[in-house]
Amino acid sequence: MTDHLPDVLEALDSSRDAALKRLFEVLRIPSISTDPAYKESCRDTAEWCVNTLREIGFEAGLRETTGHPMVVAHGGAQEATGKPHVLFYGHYDVQPPDPLDLWTSPPFEPRLGIEPGNGEVILARGAEDNKGQFSTFLEAFRAWKQVAGELPIPVTVLLEGEEECGSQSLPSFLAEHGNEITCDLALICDTVQWDKDTPGITLSMRGIIGAEVVLTGPNRDLHSGQYGGPALNPIGALVRVLAGLHDEDGHVMVPGFYEGIPKLSTQRRQQLEGLGFNAAAFLGDIGLTQPAGETGYSALEQLWVRPTCEFNGITGGYQGVGNKTVIPSKASAKLTCRLVPGQDPEKILASLEDFIRSRAKDCEVEFKVHQCHNAFAFDARKPHVRAAAKALEEEWGRPAALMGAGGSVPIVAAFNHQLGMECLLVGFGLDDSRIHSPNEKYNLTSFYRGARSWARIIHQLAK
Repeated sequence: MTDHLPDVLEALDSSRDAALKRLFEVLRIPSISTDPAYKESCRDTAEWCVNTLREIGFEAGLRETTGHPMVVAHGGAQEATGKPHVLFYGHYDVQPPDPLDLWTSPPFEPRLGIEPGNGEVILARGAEDNKGQFSTFLEAFRAWKQVAGELPIPVTVLLEGEEECGSQSLPSFLAEHGNEITCDLALICDTVQWDKDTPGITLSMRGIIGAEVVLTGPNRDLHSGQYGGPALNPIGALVRVLAGLHDEDGHVMVPGFYEGIPKLSTQRRQQLEGLGFNAAAFLGDIGLTQPAGETGYSALEQLWVRPTCEFNGITGGYQGVGNKTVIPSKASAKLTCRLVPGQDPEKILASLEDFIRSRAKDCEVEFKVHQCHNAFAFDARKPHVRAAAKALEEEWGRPAALMGAGGSVPIVAAFNHQLGMECLLVGFGLDDSRIHSPNEKYNLTSFYRGARSWARIIHQLAK
């Protein structure tokens, strides 16, 4: 096999300005999937992806769903006996940019900036999550095509448009098109590296359940002087229920919540300790001083190998200027639980609902389910993991960290459990990328070296 890799890497280095220009084009499109007002922008972004893949040489098109369309493309070596057929996955939708007044520049007008410790960074909504990330493998594809005429392995691409709003149309899409996208291996670029100079391979990721609780007490808002005392206040009832979800040591009190979680092995604990995670620096960057989760576990254990129950939003009563002396009729909260391998999301969801209903006295309880996805873990000894680790070490000059992740990518569980695909998670974001927050950024070196890394991984998989 001709070794095209040196020329591919050279092609990537010589096309950096053009690559950045292409990324800026897609960053300018406000593909906010959760807001119906941006439906056409999401479609415009999907079409941009299709056109870009066709320009590289893929057969690409849209697959309509009940929500935003999926982008599916096929390309690479057709005669590739014994070589893996890989699926590259990313998502083209982004989070809302609010609050806008906290951005230092408009979120959909990408620009370069300078940050101490990071150097040049790309600033925009979606810069890291996930347009900058999936653009790294698009650029790797382009360079391989330019140098060798085709990629050395068969490749399918799936770019989703609803990852940031719960992937609601994913189950029906997989039922209809699962055979079209099922490959030997799914390569996913929606994760982070260990630090700005060290690559990482994510081998575990927490699952998620998301729910909304609405408590209704009186049948209308009440004057707090005329009814205050005997009338139940649903805000107070809701706060008491939420307070009961944790004990003083941070343990979740929902019955059966920790059922099925295996004990952390001594080897894995030593591996985590060996990474040298600086909890003080991690928390100091966001203005905090000490871990607030379960006692008895390190901050990194709390992030990667322990489950959580978090409050994402709470509302009730008057929110306008000044005072309104009212006991509200309703109060609500949004919750998410991050889950680890061994937990059963359906059982935990049912137990959480029972817990809330049993403690919300003299209230009507509405319990809405928004998300429910399994956690996962993969074996570091698999050949594709070793191949990726070799490629990353060659690019970055240091071994790749074998990582866990606190977040959730719902499609990973679907790929693994529903379609039976092995998954490899390699990303080039950082913990300080401010994804989902104002002033999201992507290190320029991560963008450029990310593309080089994917070119190397493709080369290793072809071997």
